[in-house]
Amino acid sequence: MNFQELNLIAPILKALQEEQYEAPSPIQEKAIPPALLGRDVLGCAQTGTGKTAAFAVPILQTLNAQPPVPKGQKRAIRSLILTPTRELAIQIGESLRAYGRYLPLRSEVIFGGVSQVPQVNSLNRGVDILVATPGRLNDLIQQGFIDLGAVQIFVLDEADRMLDMGFIHDVKRVITRLPKQKQTLFFSATMPPEITELVDSLLVEPIKVAVAPVSSTADAIEQSVYFVDKGNKPKLLIDLLKHSEIESALVFTRTKHGADRVARELARAKIQAQAIHGNKSQTARQQALSSFKARQIRVLVATDIAARGIDIDELSHVINYDLPNVPETYVHRIGRTGRAGLDGTAISFCNIDEKPYLKDIEALIGKPVPVVEDHPYPMQVFTLTPPKQPTPRPQRAQPPQHREKQRGEGAQRQEHPRQAEKASSPDVQKQQAQPKSSAKTKQRKGRKDAAARPSQAGRAESTSAKPAEKKAAEPKRQAVKGPHTPKPADRRVQQEPAVVKTETHAAREQNAAKPAETREAAGKDAARRAPRERLERQPEPERRSAPPAEKKEDYLTSLGPRKKGEPPRPLLTREHTSKKPADQFLSDKPYFRKG
Repeated sequence: MNFQELNLIAPILKALQEEQYEAPSPIQEKAIPPALLGRDVLGCAQTGTGKTAAFAVPILQTLNAQPPVPKGQKRAIRSLILTPTRELAIQIGESLRAYGRYLPLRSEVIFGGVSQVPQVNSLNRGVDILVATPGRLNDLIQQGFIDLGAVQIFVLDEADRMLDMGFIHDVKRVITRLPKQKQTLFFSATMPPEITELVDSLLVEPIKVAVAPVSSTADAIEQSVYFVDKGNKPKLLIDLLKHSEIESALVFTRTKHGADRVARELARAKIQAQAIHGNKSQTARQQALSSFKARQIRVLVATDIAARGIDIDELSHVINYDLPNVPETYVHRIGRTGRAGLDGTAISFCNIDEKPYLKDIEALIGKPVPVVEDHPYPMQVFTLTPPKQPTPRPQRAQPPQHREKQRGEGAQRQEHPRQAEKASSPDVQKQQAQPKSSAKTKQRKGRKDAAARPSQAGRAESTSAKPAEKKAAEPKRQAVKGPHTPKPADRRVQQEPAVVKTETHAAREQNAAKPAETREAAGKDAARRAPRERLERQPEPERRSAPPAEKKEDYLTSLGPRKKGEPPRPLLTREHTSKKPADQFLSDKPYFRKG
């Protein structure tokens, strides 16, 4: 079958001929006719089978058959194509421009990672076909730059990859903004349960097209696996690229940092290589991909997300530097080579930790992958030795007797030996033998003791009734001086100062011997004299004699801090070091002048 038999219009046939498309692929042959009739299509096909043209050609022909948009009126988005990655979106945009180069239709590609200003400007000019990634599409919809109310054809490409990358919720959010009456073209390499539920809710009586099952893609590619230690993987890769006839190779790693590390190792070995992954800017990724397609670099190191949907013509080798933990990802990787009937080779590196992944891959493709044993970096054989048993700990000694036993019924707490010895003393036993009295008993006993106890006034009278002779006969206690020295704790106890009789005490004794009238008059006279005596008793400020001229510096420095009531002192200036006499020096200051 040829493209003329698919009832395509002349402009599209001319463009396909210029792209050197001679005959349609199986997916194109089965999907294009129902799509041209407006039916929903469910295509289950691997990448590299030509499914991009299977939905791009029907979209171009269907929209071109509609009346043109009048001049001066903005074009509305009539077809929306959702893709999981930026690279795949760019590739689909290039295919639309190539197939529709002779048609008056406009297409635009929007994706994240770049400025949205050019994309918004293109949308404002009007777009017929929009190719977008879910994230950037939702952003522009929320900002009010995109309206999906006029969409007639909706395409969801790589639906299973949307699910793997976590975009399925964004896809469902976009679907809610689409009109109910529309045509849906749904393509997926695998059909997990979540994708099946989405198909049932989105498609209406679809035409199912299943082409190139998983095993057929693996059968068309020569596969091999190298068992190698993780540390020797860079050496083995460099050895293969230097000593084998590998024209171009796409190397897959599991992580972004791993891709950068492999690219650096190859650059040190003077092998031209570049890495593409999600952390790279969109400009850097496009430049690396363009250089690889133009054969300016020999090796392109990529992650699964960055390489999904990349269409590279005449790619000879795919190298799995890290085996994927999902078997379907292995099929997607090796599907980059062996396209359009060309030969392809897939090489995989497997270390001891990746052997379970290899078993899952072999179960999926239905056959074992041939092992290459003759290479310079074989995997070392490790003998598993039983783990060393831990040495038993020495048994702990019995706890001391004073520790409390485990509590339970009948358990009693043991007493310390000192407590037992104290309890055996006769005083304690006698005290324990007495019955314990309650609080009320103690209260009544306290009342009886208070009644029997003499009052404080009575005690005072009995004390005053002692004869004076008995007091005089009592000997006075005197401190006996001896060699005893007080303990350090006794230093805190201060002795009372001895009473020294002064003039004031003597005057008081004489005043007490005088009659009452004389004492009253003397008190008034003392009250009048008190202020005068208080003023006369104030200490006068200490007058210092002028120092000798040769010692005035020592004199000034030896004065120390100025005391309260002392007149100000001269500052230590150059005058202090002059050779003037001390009297003349002090007389120059106003506060030392006489009079």
